[in-house]
Amino acid sequence: MSGNATFDLTDAAIVSVAHVDAPEVVPSSRFDEILAETYERVGAQPGLLETLAGIRERRWWPEGHLYTDAAAAAGAKAIEAAGIRVDEIGLLIDTSVCRDRLEPSSSVTVHNALDLPSSCLSFDLSNACLGFVNALQLAGNMIDSGQINYALIVDGEGSRVVQERTLERLAGAEATLADLFAEFATLTLGSGGAAAVIGRHSENPGSHKIVGGIARADTAYHNLCVGDLDQMRTDTSALLDAGLQVSKLAWGDAADRDWLDLDRYILHQISQVHTTMLCEALGIDLGKVPLTFPFLGNVGPASIPITLSLEADSLHAGERVLLMGIGSGINASAIELIW
Repeated sequence: MSGNATFDLTDAAIVSVAHVDAPEVVPSSRFDEILAETYERVGAQPGLLETLAGIRERRWWPEGHLYTDAAAAAGAKAIEAAGIRVDEIGLLIDTSVCRDRLEPSSSVTVHNALDLPSSCLSFDLSNACLGFVNALQLAGNMIDSGQINYALIVDGEGSRVVQERTLERLAGAEATLADLFAEFATLTLGSGGAAAVIGRHSENPGSHKIVGGIARADTAYHNLCVGDLDQMRTDTSALLDAGLQVSKLAWGDAADRDWLDLDRYILHQISQVHTTMLCEALGIDLGKVPLTFPFLGNVGPASIPITLSLEADSLHAGERVLLMGIGSGINASAIELIW
């Protein structure tokens, strides 16, 4: 056994999962049009977002729409779907990468918007694209320990601002081929909101049991993807290689969990290349991996719960589902559910 944490939960479950879509559909062809002169000047090939990454389009929020608005909207849907009162929620975790400000936490705005009780602990949990998965583990442990009855995990992401600024830079006369490669991953991002209510499996008929999971890290790769809301620079090839290495390490340590033939694999949605290579490396059947990146792009930590929300109606009671993600840093995590 190597690396960080393996864990098992006793009575924690996903009671509901929900998502909200950003309204403006932005095709990759629009980005190609904006960058046409740069492509020609530096000798780059247009169309790579669709042909290589497999991303036809992504969504944007309207100008001025707050990330906390998206998180709160998804949270309200999840609470309604769970059929619980807001005063039953003892924990709120906002796992968003995108932030409207540095302080106070995004969670307090969502807490206020949803009129959660004073007794509801709230905080942000940030871990690149794995925040939502990490929050499932944390909330599940608090439920198993008896500290809370229900937790609400929310996430709101938006790519409009960073993509508009990136396109402006890359369309400039000084942009180089190296700049295009370094900022290519930024153009794969998307927007959306997601939320889940976590409670006790024994007290919520029809809930989806959180069995347990595994996490592994190799932080020697922490400089391969570095970004803020203005710019993200990524060594895409090195990041992919490092992510696959850490994922294989985690997968090997989880061999006794029998994850090779589950009913569904809900992966963090990055691109066609990442999905294909990860499944090949781990021996996962691509036919059991639903894809949302072609029309949503990479929605960061909201990606896994959005995909799970979209798949929920096609899942059947008793099916085994694995939530899997790789986050820049590098971290890799997986959590098993029994639907």
